[in-house]
Amino acid sequence: MNIIDLHCDALMKLSDAKGKLSFKDAPELDINLAKLQQGKVKLQAFAIFIYPSIPGGNQFQEVIDQIHYFYSEILAKNPEMKLLRKWSDFNLLKEEEIGAILTLEGVDAIGNDLHKLTILYELGVRSIGLTWNNGNLAADGVGESRGAGLSHFGKRLVEWCNDHDVFVDVSHLHPNGFWDVMELAKYPIASHSNATSICDHRRNLTDEQIMAMIKRDAMIHIVFCPAFVKKGGDATIDDVVRQIQHIVKLGGIKNIGFGSDFDGIESKVENLSDASMYQNLIEALKPHYSEDEIRGFAHQNFINHLPK
Repeated sequence: MNIIDLHCDALMKLSDAKGKLSFKDAPELDINLAKLQQGKVKLQAFAIFIYPSIPGGNQFQEVIDQIHYFYSEILAKNPEMKLLRKWSDFNLLKEEEIGAILTLEGVDAIGNDLHKLTILYELGVRSIGLTWNNGNLAADGVGESRGAGLSHFGKRLVEWCNDHDVFVDVSHLHPNGFWDVMELAKYPIASHSNATSICDHRRNLTDEQIMAMIKRDAMIHIVFCPAFVKKGGDATIDDVVRQIQHIVKLGGIKNIGFGSDFDGIESKVENLSDASMYQNLIEALKPHYSEDEIRGFAHQNFINHLPK
């Protein structure tokens, strides 16, 4: 069954390696071409993540560097990988092709310059998370003690996303910022988050937040980071299934997708340690859900929620 994965950090690894890793088959990568093919991934989102330790003046250059490796190492050297510039391009993918989009995990690198977002949009960014765990000029992340919602600039940024049919990702936002996004965003999304009720972690969503997402008919993409899946982090595929079951119980059966966080996590879910193992999760879901429901989780729910 074909898979859509809304979050990975392969670009961070490719950039750190300065071109010394082959996206085709490097074993150091959780997500490479061979593993995507084996796992039947049909669309992969590649996050641009900048370490907070990088000085502010150098951060946008790091964004450009990661995009460089996206084009030079992923697209140019692997003809099977196809950049989607329009969401409708997904329907044009050939059987052997895999779609690719860029996402931005935190807007620290643009400072207060929305013109830079226009550049990133033209280069392929189609989903924007306002923060990582820290705070910036747009909002506070879940790890920021200040706990602010969206700033005036953050609200302008959401308006920009609305005007360009770009997703606004809430996965790392402080709850106060989450509620601002729920009020303002045309296309809110959680690219890699789980349920706090099953695993009490600051990066997960409360039932109130999940139900708000469902009410907005927004997608919630299950993340495979063990610390977000099960308390204590010793997680199995069955624990991932329990996360899905909880969101289904809250009414979200049409709002669930996958956002693995592969290449951004060190520990792994048992038998779900890289993209090649995606079909193990599909098999684990079969005793609990119909083929149509599983197809929804795997890819169809996301396709149904694409900006029109």
